[in-house]
Amino acid sequence: MADLRVRKLDEDVVLLLKDRARREGTSVEAILRRLITDEAKRPNREMLATLREYHERFRAEHGVLPDSTPLIREERDRWS
Repeated sequence: MADLRVRKLDEDVVLLLKDRARREGTSVEAILRRLITDEAKRPNREMLATLREYHERFRAEHGVLPDSTPLIREERDRWS
Protein backbone atom coordinates (compact mmCIF):
# COMPACT_ATOMS: atom_id res chain seq x y z
CA MET A 1 0.00 0.00 0.00
CA ALA A 2 1.11 3.55 -0.65
CA ASP A 3 1.29 6.45 1.75
CA LEU A 4 -0.02 9.95 1.16
CA ARG A 5 0.57 13.12 3.09
CA VAL A 6 -1.85 16.02 3.04
CA ARG A 7 -0.47 19.37 4.11
CA LYS A 8 -2.00 22.70 4.99
CA LEU A 9 -5.42 21.53 6.16
CA ASP A 10 -7.37 24.11 8.10
CA GLU A 11 -7.23 23.40 11.82
CA ASP A 12 -11.03 23.40 12.05
CA VAL A 13 -11.18 20.62 9.43
CA VAL A 14 -8.71 18.54 11.44
CA LEU A 15 -10.75 19.11 14.61
CA LEU A 16 -13.95 18.10 12.82
CA LEU A 17 -12.30 14.91 11.56
CA LYS A 18 -11.00 14.07 15.03
CA ASP A 19 -14.44 14.66 16.53
CA ARG A 20 -16.05 12.48 13.86
CA ALA A 21 -13.51 9.72 14.46
CA ARG A 22 -14.21 9.84 18.19
CA ARG A 23 -18.00 9.66 17.61
CA GLU A 24 -17.64 6.76 15.16
CA GLY A 25 -15.15 4.91 17.35
CA THR A 26 -12.51 4.86 14.64
CA SER A 27 -9.42 6.80 13.61
CA VAL A 28 -8.99 9.86 11.44
CA GLU A 29 -6.80 7.71 9.21
CA ALA A 30 -9.61 5.17 8.72
CA ILE A 31 -12.10 7.92 7.89
CA LEU A 32 -9.73 9.52 5.39
CA ARG A 33 -8.89 6.14 3.83
CA ARG A 34 -12.60 5.45 3.30
CA LEU A 35 -13.31 8.95 1.92
CA ILE A 36 -10.37 8.90 -0.47
CA THR A 37 -11.18 5.39 -1.67
CA ASP A 38 -14.85 6.25 -2.23
CA GLU A 39 -13.94 9.39 -4.14
CA ALA A 40 -11.37 7.58 -6.30
CA LYS A 41 -13.95 4.93 -7.25
CA ARG A 42 -16.85 7.39 -7.79
CA PRO A 43 -16.32 7.88 -11.56
CA ASN A 44 -16.55 4.13 -12.15
CA ARG A 45 -19.69 3.84 -10.04
CA GLU A 46 -21.26 6.75 -11.92
CA MET A 47 -20.36 5.23 -15.29
CA LEU A 48 -21.87 1.87 -14.28
CA ALA A 49 -25.03 3.59 -13.07
CA THR A 50 -25.30 5.42 -16.41
CA LEU A 51 -24.84 2.17 -18.32
CA ARG A 52 -27.48 0.43 -16.19
CA GLU A 53 -29.94 3.26 -16.86
CA TYR A 54 -29.21 3.05 -20.60
CA HIS A 55 -29.69 -0.72 -20.52
CA GLU A 56 -33.02 -0.38 -18.69
CA ARG A 57 -34.27 2.23 -21.19
CA PHE A 58 -33.12 0.08 -24.13
CA ARG A 59 -34.83 -3.00 -22.69
CA ALA A 60 -38.03 -1.03 -22.00
CA GLU A 61 -38.09 0.25 -25.59
CA HIS A 62 -36.94 -2.88 -27.44
CA GLY A 63 -37.51 -5.74 -25.03
CA VAL A 64 -35.05 -8.57 -24.59
CA LEU A 65 -33.31 -9.27 -27.84
CA PRO A 66 -33.01 -12.90 -28.95
CA ASP A 67 -29.73 -14.76 -28.64
CA SER A 68 -27.87 -14.44 -31.94
CA THR A 69 -25.50 -17.33 -31.24
CA PRO A 70 -27.40 -19.91 -33.34
CA LEU A 71 -27.54 -17.54 -36.33
CA ILE A 72 -23.83 -16.81 -36.09
CA ARG A 73 -23.02 -20.53 -35.91
CA GLU A 74 -25.26 -21.25 -38.86
CA GLU A 75 -23.57 -18.54 -40.92
CA ARG A 76 -20.12 -19.71 -39.89
CA ASP A 77 -20.95 -23.36 -40.75
CA ARG A 78 -22.28 -22.33 -44.12
CA TRP A 79 -18.88 -20.88 -45.06
CA SER A 80 -16.72 -23.69 -43.72
